[in-house]
Amino acid sequence: MMQLHILNETDPLKAVILGTAKSCGPVPKPEEAYDPKSLEHILAGTYPKEEDMVNEMEAFARVFQKYGVEVFRPSILENCNQIFSRDIAFVIEDKLFHSNILPDREKEFDAIQHILDKMDPTKIVRPPEEVHIEGGDVMPWNEYIFIGTYTGKDYPDLITARTNKEAVEYIKAQFPHKKVKSFELRKSNTIAKDNALHLDCCFQPVGRNKAILHKNGFLIEEEYQWLVDYFGKDNIFEITKDEMYQMFSNVFSISPEVVVSEKNFTRLNNWLRENGFVVEEVPYAEIAKQEGLLRCSTLPLIRA
Repeated sequence: MMQLHILNETDPLKAVILGTAKSCGPVPKPEEAYDPKSLEHILAGTYPKEEDMVNEMEAFARVFQKYGVEVFRPSILENCNQIFSRDIAFVIEDKLFHSNILPDREKEFDAIQHILDKMDPTKIVRPPEEVHIEGGDVMPWNEYIFIGTYTGKDYPDLITARTNKEAVEYIKAQFPHKKVKSFELRKSNTIAKDNALHLDCCFQPVGRNKAILHKNGFLIEEEYQWLVDYFGKDNIFEITKDEMYQMFSNVFSISPEVVVSEKNFTRLNNWLRENGFVVEEVPYAEIAKQEGLLRCSTLPLIRA
């Protein structure tokens, strides 16, 4: 029986689900786009090709192999985009939460059933229907759980708003011993550079006490400032609007010392190395066109 264990974003990774780009289907029609960045590339004719995305994900898988991480992959569904396994579920402590995602993505969860079968079924939880939550908005950080949300009145009209206030209350009730801190994110259905799709699109902790952050991703300056004060200004790598658009904050930690990053993120990768990190660079620029990157494609199960 697999013992799930996730307390934060950076403890040494032992087991992970990595999505797959195989059989991800034809280029979506503009009206089928889930986010403004995909839409941009659909309209420009630069939407990523399956072959390129498969190669990028295999490069990522090889890094896991190098560090002895056990990697699980979803069953391949015909013509279905299964790259972003972070959306469909997430683990906090010893529980796996089944996200209430956009309804037509439900089959993606069924495709990890063979992995769920290795877990204690009482530890797999489905929140009630009114709780909208995706793994990209959820970050366990030791005594804290950080959650990205959007509570504006236009929530129902924004396909880019994925986690609601009911979700914040639900997680608080599930983990009464944790401090749950929510952050209002800036949303746009149409302008990719003004859209923080998930919390990990504008913030991510690295190492034991550092963070990557983008001020404009947050709607409320005090909430952004809270993170600056918590991590300390000198421990923060502040990214520009363009870097957020390229997904600079969506790197992935294999341990407190090792970060997997996109090979073109020169400014970030230099900063990480200057701060003592080992940076494993992979090509991920094609997948990035769908407004998701390395953290989005992973679902960590065990960090020791």
